[in-house]
Amino acid sequence: MERRDKNGLTEQEFLAAYRPGDYERPSLTADVAVFSVTEEKTRLLLIRRGGHPYLGCWALPGGFANPGEPVERTAARELEEETGLSGLPFLPVGLFGEPGRDPRMWVVSQAFAAVIPEERRKEVRAGDDAAAARWFNVYLEREGGRVKLTFSSDEERFFALLQLPDIGACTAGNKPQILNRGELAFDHAAVIGQAMRKVGLL
Repeated sequence: MERRDKNGLTEQEFLAAYRPGDYERPSLTADVAVFSVTEEKTRLLLIRRGGHPYLGCWALPGGFANPGEPVERTAARELEEETGLSGLPFLPVGLFGEPGRDPRMWVVSQAFAAVIPEERRKEVRAGDDAAAARWFNVYLEREGGRVKLTFSSDEERFFALLQLPDIGACTAGNKPQILNRGELAFDHAAVIGQAMRKVGLL
């Protein structure tokens, strides 16, 4: 016997009458923090944005999901298109959907992290809408609940400042808060901080 809801509808009848357009829907993206870690250095792969918004700023590789595309596939596809890297195992970092994180519209991003062997760094090449792809050395300084992340390459150096929540706190907002995003686009400073915590670098 088919189950009926309080309006007497079967699931098939309910779905036939359902109107998705009645609800605001976010766009879905994936962002990937790729690290290369040795005893001496921690490096992070960033791309320079070739278009608005945040034109010229540094960002994590990533982009919009295609219709019907699993977000893990989005992450792998965008990473390969923008940097040439493929076949990486991803660690889920978290969901980022704070209002205003993208000035274009409501965008929710699933972030991932990956750690690659040092020898794979040379495979990186900029592609798609990335104006450049570059490895940055990442240095961190702690002061109480604040963390200063310094990003350094042969060409430039900048920093981001984060406020870290209690790592044991179990709240919806248990993610780093951005105090200064530096030259990073969107909320990627917070994404990087959370990714570093997930892989044991912070």
